[in-house]
Amino acid sequence: MAENQAEGQVEMQVHEGNAHAAYANFARVTATPEEVIVDFALNPNPFAQGKQEINVNNRLIMNFYTAKRLLSALAMTIQRHEQAFGQIELDIRKRVSLPVPPAN
Repeated sequence: MAENQAEGQVEMQVHEGNAHAAYANFARVTATPEEVIVDFALNPNPFAQGKQEINVNNRLIMNFYTAKRLLSALAMTIQRHEQAFGQIELDIRKRVSLPVPPAN
């Protein structure tokens, strides 16, 4: 064990060579008593109104321990991003600035 590692910690070596990368602008979270299921998809028209069909591209299934670790990691990542770049506004109406009509 390395001297700078705390007792009981495990050093993991992550290999990303076979990782699948995909973009998603839609996520749905569901759960069973044993697992958390996160579906990811691309919504081609996220501002459309009415019924939309969205095809799930990727599904992650994890236990609640892994889901809680993911929640913590995402929260820390978003907190750091907002500290550097400002608050992330989820309400699209607050993000979009409409052009002001010219005065007559």
